[in-house]
Amino acid sequence: MMKVSQIFFDAKEQASLHTEEFDATLAPTQVLVKADYDVLSAGTELANYHALPNTGAARGGFPFSDIGYSVSGHVVEVGPAVSTLRPGDPVVVRWAGHRSWFVQEEKNLFRIPTGVDQRLAAFAHLASFSFLGVRKLQLQLGESAMVAGVGLLGLFALQIAQLSGACPVLASDFSPERRELALKLGADYALDPREPDFVKKVVDLTDGRGPDGVVEVTGFIPALQQALEYIAWQGRISLLGCTRISDQPIDFYKYVHYRGVSLIGCHTMTRPGTDSRPGQWTEFDDYRTFFKLLLAGKLQVEPIIHEIVSPRDAGAVYDRLAHAKNPPVGILFDWTDFD
Repeated sequence: MMKVSQIFFDAKEQASLHTEEFDATLAPTQVLVKADYDVLSAGTELANYHALPNTGAARGGFPFSDIGYSVSGHVVEVGPAVSTLRPGDPVVVRWAGHRSWFVQEEKNLFRIPTGVDQRLAAFAHLASFSFLGVRKLQLQLGESAMVAGVGLLGLFALQIAQLSGACPVLASDFSPERRELALKLGADYALDPREPDFVKKVVDLTDGRGPDGVVEVTGFIPALQQALEYIAWQGRISLLGCTRISDQPIDFYKYVHYRGVSLIGCHTMTRPGTDSRPGQWTEFDDYRTFFKLLLAGKLQVEPIIHEIVSPRDAGAVYDRLAHAKNPPVGILFDWTDFD
C-alpha cells in the first residue's frame, strides 16, 4: 500500500485535497504512473463544481472525484506483460482525475516524444477535443472560420483552424485579455460578441458571406443563436462546447433548415476507437498530431499557461475560478513535489 493524494469536490462548490491509502499492486498489463502536471479544464470542472444539469456531479451527487482528465506523468513500474513502456518513460494519462498516482492499463497510455516539456505535454488530451471540433468541420483551404469562445479549447481550435487552411480565422469572446491572446496565437480578428453590430461585423469580415465553419465552444444558447445568424449559407457549426442548459428557443426552420446549415455534435465520445477516418481521428492519432505540431513550432502552448498551482491550494483555486469575472485560461496542477 502507498499514499495517493486526490482532489475531490466534497460538496457543491467545495473542493479539497484528500490523501488516502492506495493499492499499487499491478496486474500483468498494468503500469504505475506518477503524475507530473495536469490541466484544470475550467468549463467542465466548474459545471460539476456547481452541479449544473447534464453533469456527473448532478447525476451522482457528492463527494465527486471524476474531475481532471488531461495529465502528463512518468512510468515508475510496469507489469510483467507490458512491452511498450518502461520505468522513466513520460506518458499522457487521460480520464483519470486530479491525483498524484495512477494505475493504468498499458493500452490506455501514450508515450510522450523525447524533448517535450511535461508542462506542455499535459495539454495533449485536452487539445485533442479541439482537433475533433475542427476536423468535423472539414474545412477547405481558403474557407473562413469563426471560433466562438476562446478559453482553452477555443485557443487550440483557432490555431488548428488556421493550420487547416482557414482564412480568415475569427475569434469572439467577452474577455479583452482572451481576445488579445487569440490575436497573438494567430486569429485574424478578435471581436466582442456584445457589440451591437457584432453579427454584421462578422459577415463583413468574411466577404459578406459569413464564416463557412464555426467552432462553438461556449456551450451557451445565445452564442449558438449568434452563430446561426452570421453563419454562411449551407455553413457548418461544430458544437464543441457542452451545452448543459437549453434555456432559449431557436427557430430551426429559419436558421437551420431553410439555410441548409449543419449542426455537428463534437463530444469526444463520438470519435472512433481504433481507425481514424476523414473528419474523425482517434485520440492517439490526435496526440501524435499535437506533438508533431508542437515540436515543429507550429502549435503554441506556452502562451496559454497562465499559472501553475499546488493541488494543496485546490479549494482556493476553484473558489477563485467560480467567482472571477475574467478567470485565467490555462492553469496546471503541479504534482512534482508529491511522493
